[in-house]
Amino acid sequence: MAKTKLLFYCTACGNELGKWAGQCPDCKAWNTVEEFRQAKVPGVPRMSGYAGSSDQPVTELSAVSDQKLARINVGIKELDRVLGGGVVPGSVVLIGGDPGIGKSTLLLQVLAGLMGQLKCLYVSGEESLQQINMRAKRLGLDVGALRCLTETSVEQILNISQKEKPGLIVVDSIQTLHSEQVQSAPGSVSQVRETAAGLVRYAKQMNCAMVLIGHVTKDGSLAGPRILEHMVDAVLYFQSDEGSRYRVIRAFKNRFGAVNELGVFAMTGLGLKEVSNPSAIFLSGQSETAAGSVVTVIREGTRPMLLELQALVDESHLANPRRVTIGLDHSRLSMLLAVLHRHGGISLGDQDVFANVVGGMKITETGSDLPLLLAILSSFRDRVMPKKTVVFGEVGLSGEVRPVYNGEERLREAAGLGFKRAIIPAANKPRQDIDGMNVMVVSNLEQAISAAF
Repeated sequence: MAKTKLLFYCTACGNELGKWAGQCPDCKAWNTVEEFRQAKVPGVPRMSGYAGSSDQPVTELSAVSDQKLARINVGIKELDRVLGGGVVPGSVVLIGGDPGIGKSTLLLQVLAGLMGQLKCLYVSGEESLQQINMRAKRLGLDVGALRCLTETSVEQILNISQKEKPGLIVVDSIQTLHSEQVQSAPGSVSQVRETAAGLVRYAKQMNCAMVLIGHVTKDGSLAGPRILEHMVDAVLYFQSDEGSRYRVIRAFKNRFGAVNELGVFAMTGLGLKEVSNPSAIFLSGQSETAAGSVVTVIREGTRPMLLELQALVDESHLANPRRVTIGLDHSRLSMLLAVLHRHGGISLGDQDVFANVVGGMKITETGSDLPLLLAILSSFRDRVMPKKTVVFGEVGLSGEVRPVYNGEERLREAAGLGFKRAIIPAANKPRQDIDGMNVMVVSNLEQAISAAF
């Protein structure tokens, strides 16, 4: 009989423990350690580990060829941008997102675009072949020659892949697969680790590109052990504002390209369509006469993007006034309100403050500090910012306005969309005048408030 081994894993980070504990000693999360019983099946080799044998020679780095990696263009420019120019053969890409956001739809469109150029295999552990065929017809895709497989056993998938020898494999999804070596339910920590290790090893050994779809938890992170993100070469997240038709895909890890790249799509009846100019989309509904609205320019990956920040300041009837942010850092808002009080002479201690990024985007860079403060002040004073004005800049704790990177490129992007006025840090002053734009440079918060109003 197969011997049963008792294992303890942290479901948050994948750390393996010798015994149960209330708190994981690695990630410090509480009540995440669970017990798993693993049965070793005789005669089945272990899949854990990575590609390559143990007798690989030691090589000097100067002797390694520096030729560029050949990439597979998927035919969708926004996705190619996020991937760094296309999919690299032998790489493993993990895509996560909320249910129904369009992960399977996007990858089916990718496979349709690669038909006739590359041999592809679509492996589904969630849908039947009839459901896949119905989706393809609904989207109007010509995928009649696409090789499809409905299987959840990773051993069977690898055996069939050995015979088919595809250049690209799509697995939907990694949480539905199971290995015969592990005696636990699909989606558990041990199952995800073993199945992912086997797929990664196959991709490296056979030089086959692989795309894995992953489920997400209620807080938006990928379900399963965190080690899954370490094993793959790229991690992409699908994001969307509730009720919006626009989808944003971000790269949080990419061994073959830049991280924090952004791709924007619009969900239509025929699938996901690329949005080549997202700035125009996010500003399309901007009100020209609303107080508390300011346009800023952020930098996402390799391109600037214009977004609208909205703020609402209202008298509070609570002992502790509310500070609510959507798409912005809550702690940074509290810090900026303290700077506004100390260096701007404006106290909002008895006011509720609400801040929002229009379009469902999330801003992580500090260039949104100055426009956020001006939006708050605009709402508090009920004064409208001048039309066609764009603002960016970081605000320090001493009230100074600090520069951001690629300032001139941001200004040219705003000028291309018809903006005539800009309030920017003094250190970001362009070397040459920009046609049609009045650039006002400021060094501290007082100068910014005076220039804005």
